[in-house]
Amino acid sequence: GLQWMTAGSGIIHEEMPLGSNEGIIAGFQLWVNLPASDKLMPPRYRDIPAADIPELHQEHNITLRLISGTVDNTTGPVTGIAVDPLFLDVIIPPETAWNFPVPGDHAVFTYTIAGSAYFSHNTDTLPFDIVDGTNYFDMETNALTGSQTVVLYDSDGDHLHIETSEEPVRFLLIAGKPLDEPIAWHGPIVMNTEEELRQAFDDYEQGRFVNESDQ
Repeated sequence: GLQWMTAGSGIIHEEMPLGSNEGIIAGFQLWVNLPASDKLMPPRYRDIPAADIPELHQEHNITLRLISGTVDNTTGPVTGIAVDPLFLDVIIPPETAWNFPVPGDHAVFTYTIAGSAYFSHNTDTLPFDIVDGTNYFDMETNALTGSQTVVLYDSDGDHLHIETSEEPVRFLLIAGKPLDEPIAWHGPIVMNTEEELRQAFDDYEQGRFVNESDQ
């Protein structure tokens, strides 16, 4: 399952997800910036159980869990976000190739949860890799991208080509429209200017947040 929250003009929150009987838990948190016109919208919170996340089965036993966006006329449960995000949890079996269309004007990145695969854009363009916070160009076309790796794609092309070798891969695929707006960020608050950021922290310190949620 997942928790979907729009902070908007301010919300105090605390999520306490439950792990397995062995105390094991794994989770991912994705922050999506709001456009300036929506920064002070009323906050929203929704708890989405796993059963409400559509699971799509494509050819070659490829599985997609669709969190946000639309694929094959199916729409994920997270909607109403200005950047029109696509958020997929993808599993590809061994020795399998997958081509997936992405809008040319969207920023796209993947995060490998487990396994490894060859990630490329339009099969012949190398992506820009970010590994452990260090940026570099991977010049080896035959390099497998392993777990806990982010791949940020360039803006060329209209689809991704992802191909596995001897092991399967599970990864998150995220795409969205760039806002092309300035960002002022500190801690849990993201605004457009330093002045707005100072005002937001002052509102918090003075107790002027509009809503509280203790989920």
